[in-house]
Amino acid sequence: MKKLIITALAGAMAASSGLALAERSGKEVYDSKCFACHSTGAAGAPKVGDAAAWAPRLEQGMDTIMKHAKEGLNAMPPMGTCMDCSDEELQAAVDYIIEQSK
Repeated sequence: MKKLIITALAGAMAASSGLALAERSGKEVYDSKCFACHSTGAAGAPKVGDAAAWAPRLEQGMDTIMKHAKEGLNAMPPMGTCMDCSDEELQAAVDYIIEQSK
């Protein structure tokens, strides 16, 4: 609970001072938000590392992949449960997943 309060306070202080908190890496976002489904294939999510599962998605292009990541698709909710992700963090997570799935 203390960590949550400190994190919220730090975010508020950064926002009021015009400073931004450090963005999370794609791996950090994946490990905290995407891992549960994309490591197991839960609810039909393509598994990280499964090149065959990712190939047809990659054929649709990054714009479509990012649209699905932002808006949700099938069982995946919008932002893939990372409602506090910036666009850059979401892009980094998608890039990380794709890089691990080639």
